[in-house]
Amino acid sequence: MQAKVSFTQKVKEEVVSISFSDEHLRAILAAFIKINGSLTINNKKEGIALKTENAKIAKFIYHAIEKVYGVPCRFTYSKAMNFKKRLFYNVVVDEADYIISDLEINFLDGKIAKSIVSNDDLIAGYISGAFLASGSVNSPKKSNYHLEIALTDANYAKWFSKLFLKYKGGEFNVKIIKRRNQHVVYLKRSSQIVDFLILIGATNTALEFENVRISRDFSNIGNRLNNLDAANYSKTTSAAQRQIHDIQVIDKVFGIDNIKNEKQRELMKLRLTSDDLSLQEMAARLSEVLGKEVSRSNINHLFRAIHAQAVQYEETYNESVSSSRKEN
Repeated sequence: MQAKVSFTQKVKEEVVSISFSDEHLRAILAAFIKINGSLTINNKKEGIALKTENAKIAKFIYHAIEKVYGVPCRFTYSKAMNFKKRLFYNVVVDEADYIISDLEINFLDGKIAKSIVSNDDLIAGYISGAFLASGSVNSPKKSNYHLEIALTDANYAKWFSKLFLKYKGGEFNVKIIKRRNQHVVYLKRSSQIVDFLILIGATNTALEFENVRISRDFSNIGNRLNNLDAANYSKTTSAAQRQIHDIQVIDKVFGIDNIKNEKQRELMKLRLTSDDLSLQEMAARLSEVLGKEVSRSNINHLFRAIHAQAVQYEETYNESVSSSRKEN
């Protein structure tokens, strides 16, 4: 019998399914390593071990470290010797001196480096990393709304709570309570919990939370739904702009008409003229153009291929743009 997935797990697995920029990933890693990381020493070299009970989070952190820093990681497994015998996944980096230095992580100090949380996007990234590391949220089916991030250091909990005051995209009335050996940063208002889920990118679970909440309380829901629509629209337009940039790079250096793959060539032309279409809408439109079925996953695969090609041409493209500016 398959174990029931908790609402917290749904939220976290939605977050790790998102494609983030390297800067956003740095902020996520900074928080995750600070909260869940432990130092290791191997051949006089400083390493880090990161522990989680969720295999998808472990995989996400593994790939994030490889993507941002290009250093090898490895997996280990451990089992808690208690009644439940829970399985833990460990992401181990044997040589992490540069990572710790770059992210300005100090395991003995509660301060958060300003460079890591210098704007709203990076603050959102850092908070996302903290939630992945030690956050939880009650199911909206329960009448007791509660979201928390449990931290072990009192000073760090204070610094972390201040991030919510710096965040300009919303208002969060966070509080801190000491529970045994932990300092818990938490939210109780359902509307602010929804805003928090939107902040970390979990818009689908935010919508699920809101739908359940609506059945309990029909008042004061307009702004939340508008925020969800705006968040989903922002995700679509942001992705479209990145895709358009990739296409412009390829067109400038190689030429769209020189692309041999028909699907890819027609998709690039379609995106340039339709920057507001979702992947599903583009799949339907491209199916009409080509006269054969094109799936949403196929569209996603094609855009990944386009991005990989654009990365190869980026340097040549930048040199061309710079040269054109000098001539003008």
